Amino acid sequence: MARAPKSGFEAPRGRRSSVLSRTPQPSRDRFGRFTEWIARAMGTPAFLLILSLFTIAWITWNTVAPEGLRFDDAALGFTALTLVLSLQASYAAPLILLAQNRQDDRDRVQIEQDRQRAERNLADTEYLAREVVALRMALTDMQSEAVTRDVLRQELRALLREWDERDATSSDERP
Repeated sequence: MARAPKSGFEAPRGRRSSVLSRTPQPSRDRFGRFTEWIARAMGTPAFLLILSLFTIAWITWNTVAPEGLRFDDAALGFTALTLVLSLQASYAAPLILLAQNRQDDRDRVQIEQDRQRAERNLADTEYLAREVVALRMALTDMQSEAVTRDVLRQELRALLREWDERDATSSDERP
């Protein structure tokens, strides 16, 4: 007998068919790159120049243009311009903070990688220092062995001379 298809919590999440299926979310990285682009763009002299020219053009238009073409009243202190600049600032500040947070995250990762690299370098340096010490000790041992060999050779030569002298004296005594 065939089983009824599982539904509800019995079915694996990927196999559920739902009317309200989840839509893919935009990439956080894409938004992060956008915020960094905005932060970089707002920190340039070109942005300041464009914003200054925009403000000068706005004020000039609403001061010099005929009454019917003006859209922001100078008598009210350019209220629309103030609102536009406030809106720009209210979006700019959080975007800049998001970009700084991303930079802080990258810096934190870089610092961790630098710390790990420094630990590896320290371990390598300590290993090499131990190897150099071992080589120095081996060279010292070899030098002391060479001296010992020389002393041993001299002793052997002295013994050979002594035996030669004994042999010479003993052969002279024998008729």
